[in-house]
Amino acid sequence: MMKRSSALIAAAVFLPLLGTSGAPAQEVTLTVHHFASPKAPTQVTLIEPWAKRIEEQSDGRIKVEIFPSMAMGGAPPELYRQVRDGAADLVWTLIGYTPGVFPRAEVFELPNVHGGSARATALAIQDTFDLIAEDFKDVKPILVYAHAGNALHTVDKVVNSPADLAGLKLRTPSRSGALLIEALGAEPVGMPVPDVPQALAKGAVDGVLLPFEIMPALNAHELVKHSYEGPNGERFGTSVFLFAMNKDRYEALPDDLKKVIDDNSGAAIADWIGSDWDKVEESGKTPRGGTAPVEVTRFSPEQWAAFSERAEQVTKRWIEEANANGIDGAALVDAATAAVEKHSD
Repeated sequence: MMKRSSALIAAAVFLPLLGTSGAPAQEVTLTVHHFASPKAPTQVTLIEPWAKRIEEQSDGRIKVEIFPSMAMGGAPPELYRQVRDGAADLVWTLIGYTPGVFPRAEVFELPNVHGGSARATALAIQDTFDLIAEDFKDVKPILVYAHAGNALHTVDKVVNSPADLAGLKLRTPSRSGALLIEALGAEPVGMPVPDVPQALAKGAVDGVLLPFEIMPALNAHELVKHSYEGPNGERFGTSVFLFAMNKDRYEALPDDLKKVIDDNSGAAIADWIGSDWDKVEESGKTPRGGTAPVEVTRFSPEQWAAFSERAEQVTKRWIEEANANGIDGAALVDAATAAVEKHSD
């Protein structure tokens, strides 16, 4: 009787580890690489909660190891190639760090397409993903989304109109941001976000395009005096983020673990991430450890109209360049704009 009981206990312990075929259930460790700090919204708001969901829904068969601050090596612009080529299982990056690779998805970065809501643009991207899917054919997209948008921050320059920006050096995160800065009469300076504090401190730039959510992690509040947005919180465009998995790594998973990944990708998580990103954007207006919010100037409707006119020039230029590359730029702009408006309050 004792021998039989022992056998039953052993079976009870062992059977949960078996797959449906009777073979031991596969266990997987996935690495996630990104350039932001461990305390940045990237890790706290997206990657850590996502990893927890993956681990729980896989009954612990998937483990996720997170490597922030480029801990696995390389520079931020290399992240897309790392995930495409399998150096990392997953990465989080900006599509703007690899210009020319995502010509369709770039449409959501345009200032007159994106309004000022991460949630609205995240959901709009899901609605129209078939139109931009070609950009992501070499990876498994987990989520393509945007932050709440770029506010304008200047070291000491007071801005009332585009003319006040003439000749200034402004940091941009992307090609689309550079097009806007040029249209505003300023000089674009491209750089990854980790380089922003030093550039501001050393006077390498006179201002930056940056969302509020990342400013506490960069201590950027201490380096700029003025912050600007549109009359209803409109922004100077946005940055589109890519959270992606190596395609071969995904395909090698058993079907039940693929389902766990799929259940936590795309439209299944866009509302959650977009809503949370809007919340952290507001919290980012209060300096870390401070009690007083950042002083944000909202342009009047009349002032904003002058900026929007310059932004429209960018849209026209973007359409022309897209058309030259065999992409129907106007159709993409129309679809993206309609989708964002649909989800905007």
